[in-house]
Amino acid sequence: MADQIQRDPENPPESTDVARPSADGRPEDEEDAGGAEDPSGSESADDDLDQRNEEDPEDFSEESMDEADLQRHCTARTISANTGHRRQPHDIRPCRSVGNFKKLNLINEGTYGRVWRAQQTLRSGRSKINALKEVKMEKEKEGFPMTALREIHILLTLQHLNVVNVEEVVVGAKMDSIFLVMEYLPHDLKHLMENMRARFSQSEVKCLLVQLLKACCYMHDNWIIHRDLKTSNLLYSNNGVLKVCDFGLARLYGDPIKKMTPGVVTLWYRSPEILLGEESYDPAVDLWSVGCIFAEMLQKEPLFPGKTEVDMLTRIFNTLGTPTEDTWPDFNKLPNVKKHNFTSVPPGKLRELFPPTSLYSEKSSLTETGFELLAAFLASDPQRRISAAQALNHRYFLEVPPPQEVSLMPTFKATNEQPRKKRKRGADDPNRETKKALGVAV
Repeated sequence: MADQIQRDPENPPESTDVARPSADGRPEDEEDAGGAEDPSGSESADDDLDQRNEEDPEDFSEESMDEADLQRHCTARTISANTGHRRQPHDIRPCRSVGNFKKLNLINEGTYGRVWRAQQTLRSGRSKINALKEVKMEKEKEGFPMTALREIHILLTLQHLNVVNVEEVVVGAKMDSIFLVMEYLPHDLKHLMENMRARFSQSEVKCLLVQLLKACCYMHDNWIIHRDLKTSNLLYSNNGVLKVCDFGLARLYGDPIKKMTPGVVTLWYRSPEILLGEESYDPAVDLWSVGCIFAEMLQKEPLFPGKTEVDMLTRIFNTLGTPTEDTWPDFNKLPNVKKHNFTSVPPGKLRELFPPTSLYSEKSSLTETGFELLAAFLASDPQRRISAAQALNHRYFLEVPPPQEVSLMPTFKATNEQPRKKRKRGADDPNRETKKALGVAV
């Protein structure tokens, strides 16, 4: 793109004033929080696992992983909190019991299980708060759910400042009682914005967007598509750090792109190619979701709050314009296009929602450069949609005001310390049928 400044996507410009992670995703000046030392010192186990990894690098691939692999590779490993790097094989140890944790309150309950705010006592005598995610197993008939296998496998692989850290996997008294022990953050972006009196400022939006793009860039560089990016899956700390969570729908992908489950991604953040039945999609679906989140951070309400897939497509095309052969050459090849009779709508309404900066406008304003980036996220044709690495280098982050420094981001009263009602089904959980097809208890 001619308007982009070409730089290393892992190192956004210093003028953005956003703390830059090192190669492993940690800020260069961040100290290790430190984890419990491993007293076992099992060198023979290290050698066996090292040899196995060298001889069979595909052993832990998504397709071949079963319950035995999960036990060897996932539940038998722990990762120290906030170390910013993947633990080495010498950190293998048995799973602890969930009895080591005291549940304080239910944060949320959704399709994939319940999430608790929980407290544990460290060996030093200090207390520590964690998020404890219980994997829902009550309707599973064929063993451990694949979505849980994927989530555990992926989260134990990813280590980045802007991806939620899974510290360990613990077990309950029964064989089907599995919990993920994750770092605790006091907010998710959805409920935080619902309780805010004013919108985020432009500089604060830029800071949050940069952090989200860093997480996406890291995931995509590691061949992972999240497939469910939305404001409720973005956690926010009172240190100004944003983290992506909930990898229950995440998938490893390859080149060439293989067919995957259609209908993923929560409806309001679902890209038009998925709405139209595309199965061979790529990380561009995440960037569409980023565009929807970007717009939502600006205006404090969802951009496309559709109730059905047809309603979503109508809202999208009424705002962005109906695709043509020029704007989306492969549009008519998509499986579900012939099922609909789309009215021809010209583009241009998106700019009306985000007009140029004005002292007299009550709408969420965007400069020409900011609108250019938003439109690049929301390109209907996924082949023309901007990537995370390209977006990090966009000139929007260079213009005034610069992104707010992470350490200067606002703090709020914790929204996750109070019991949360059950997540609504239906419009708020519109991929319910897709999850049924995936074998997820709903």
